[in-house]
Amino acid sequence: MKRNLFLAMSLSLVTLASKAQEVTYEEYDLDNGLHVILHQDNNAPLVTTSVMYHVGAKDEDPKKTGFAHFFEHLLFEGTENIERGKWFEIVSSNGGKNNANTTQDRTYYYEVFPSNKLELGLWLESERLMHPVINQIGVDTQKEVVQEEKRRSYDNAPYGRWREVMSKNLFTKHPYRWQTIGSLEHLASATLDDFKNFNKTYYVPNNAVLVVAGDIKIDETKKMIQDYFGPIPKGAEIKRQTFKEEPITSTIKAEFRDSNIQIPLIMLGYRTPEQTNREAYILDMVSTLLSDGKSSRLYKKIVDQKKMALQVFAFNGSQEDYGTYIVGGLPVGDNTLEAIKAEIDEEIVKIQTELITEKEYQKLQNKFENSFINSNSSVEGIANSLARNYMLYKNTDLINTEIDIYRSITREEIRAVAKKYLNPNQRVELDYLPEEKPAN
Repeated sequence: MKRNLFLAMSLSLVTLASKAQEVTYEEYDLDNGLHVILHQDNNAPLVTTSVMYHVGAKDEDPKKTGFAHFFEHLLFEGTENIERGKWFEIVSSNGGKNNANTTQDRTYYYEVFPSNKLELGLWLESERLMHPVINQIGVDTQKEVVQEEKRRSYDNAPYGRWREVMSKNLFTKHPYRWQTIGSLEHLASATLDDFKNFNKTYYVPNNAVLVVAGDIKIDETKKMIQDYFGPIPKGAEIKRQTFKEEPITSTIKAEFRDSNIQIPLIMLGYRTPEQTNREAYILDMVSTLLSDGKSSRLYKKIVDQKKMALQVFAFNGSQEDYGTYIVGGLPVGDNTLEAIKAEIDEEIVKIQTELITEKEYQKLQNKFENSFINSNSSVEGIANSLARNYMLYKNTDLINTEIDIYRSITREEIRAVAKKYLNPNQRVELDYLPEEKPAN
């Protein structure tokens, strides 16, 4: 009885903690279509200015891939009012930091400054949008940067091409079949006009959301935003294609040889629903149950108890149109990929046929509560969440309510969704192997 009372009190405290983290915000549109979200938090003298553009690798021409990621680099080159190569110097000399990242669905730029430099952050992002300089010297410079990134992070990195191989097997029609890094051949053959047209199409205010979060005054911030972003012309309406994949109904076998590895890898890939689908949230819980931490089912059994693998993993990569669910492991000693696969499948079948225990269920809830609170623990994280939730989920208030989705998931749903998606006839089985050495 005491234990149950303590558990109930603990759950109440967690719930209260998450409620106390509620994020207040205001959102509105400028006349040019730019969506603006403001979050005021005067606890620390910091401010984040960020812009997310609804353009990623999936928006590229199949014959001109890599453009979205390339622009993540190119648009730091300079503008009509920022001398080439001076962007990072301006940021650092004013006590700030900045970065950008690209996915297959969106591109995100941000700066974090002392709050008295808010206007500088807004000016920088308005310059990127209004006055970018796209010339041959900048394109040529960034081509070299991207080439080196591809060599370092993909071609010459151990297991660096697994996602490329898995994606081209999971998707046959959808642009998710290629990676954000794209093709170096496509970038090399692209003309300056190709890059200018990409910028003109996607880098427009009506394809973006601006988030300002931190130590701000709302009315003053609104005026600055109007001054810097209001004059930017609205772009043409973007016409997006839709792609529908046929269901996978029989196991797809794939093999890849990597000269950078010595230990083989087994990967099982499943195509799953879009990130706004409730089932995508449930699959998040399934992956956490399987491999999050040393007490997870796969780690405890395959790595700890049976000592068959160096590492096991399961993760749900939810995206705007489809998700990819990946499970796999690295065998140790004489254990084979087939043996690791059999152990993984055994654990998946258990989830498909048996309800997880109440203890496991409560552990999952605690993990997601903690993750939710941590994601909103800084203005930098809040800015990212606000932009992502608005643009990719069409629901800004998920920053406060998403945890309610996880709380409402039942053990029965976990069993049903695992049974619906994680079956051998619905997956790609990838043997990622060391390169064969020629016989002497």
